[in-house]
Amino acid sequence: MKKVYISLLSIIFVLLISACSQDNGDTDTEVKIAEVTRSIFYAPQYIALEEGFFEEEGLDVELQTIAGGDKVMTSLLSDNSDIGLVGSETSIYVKARGAEDPIINFAQLTQTDGTFLVAREPNDNFEFDQLKGSVFLGQRKGGMPQMVGEHVLKQNNIDPDNDLELIQNIDFANIASSFSSGTGEYVQLFEPTASQFEKDGIGHVIASFGEESGKVPYTVFMTKESYMNENEETIKKFTRAIYKAQQFVQEHSAAEIAEIVQPYFEDTDLDLLESSVERYKSQNSYADNPILDEEEWNNLKDIMDGSGELPEDIPYEDLVNSQIAEDVISE
Repeated sequence: MKKVYISLLSIIFVLLISACSQDNGDTDTEVKIAEVTRSIFYAPQYIALEEGFFEEEGLDVELQTIAGGDKVMTSLLSDNSDIGLVGSETSIYVKARGAEDPIINFAQLTQTDGTFLVAREPNDNFEFDQLKGSVFLGQRKGGMPQMVGEHVLKQNNIDPDNDLELIQNIDFANIASSFSSGTGEYVQLFEPTASQFEKDGIGHVIASFGEESGKVPYTVFMTKESYMNENEETIKKFTRAIYKAQQFVQEHSAAEIAEIVQPYFEDTDLDLLESSVERYKSQNSYADNPILDEEEWNNLKDIMDGSGELPEDIPYEDLVNSQIAEDVISE
């Protein structure tokens, strides 16, 4: 009888603990993020994960890397992901194809282009007209890096189609290795690859496309309109966590940030991560709040139009929800 009594007490104790856990909201909301690539350019996202900002909001975030903006869109539209981190141009492409459930931009992470112009030889007195007649290894046609690259060239009176040999048929993942093996005289690269090339003596950063092009919604968190309507509180909590991370990045040094995010870049030396973060911080690439404003949206469309890649002039209010971000930063 005594054993039965003890067993009953044990069961009651377990049930009480379980009930308390549920009452305290210990069951987090699961959110699946699809990032378009693993990049130090997305440092605030990794800060939000490592510093527990998502957990503070009761979110259990699963991060997956899906290479290619089109593949991120497919993942969102097929409900394999809840939120995508990718360039805003992808939401325009989806809308222009007649999607009944459009992709809505709700929190901006980066606000400039993240690529740098790398030359084989150092050049302290670089001028863009020196690119004329050269072989330029660019990014994938139709993607934001290539569109911004062409935009900057045109701003500097260079016709990408006639003034140089522009290579666009190499996959994103193979661009760096193609340059290091001898293809091209100039290449457009993200960090930390640009810094790694400098360290290895393969190339030298001579210009920043981010500084040249101005502010654009380069990388933005987005989701299906239906998901946002059904999970508005989750989206708000997510945006709040990102805003905390953005403030953290603004208030801490490149060295501190690099050390925190290093687990996401195990094959990259800490000093390269630090120099990469410093470059992005110095040119204000990391947005200091999640609001995507209309001026940035229009700049994006101008760049797309100039590259012949704007399928339709879609208004800001059709694909951008800034209200949630505005509510978060006003709290």
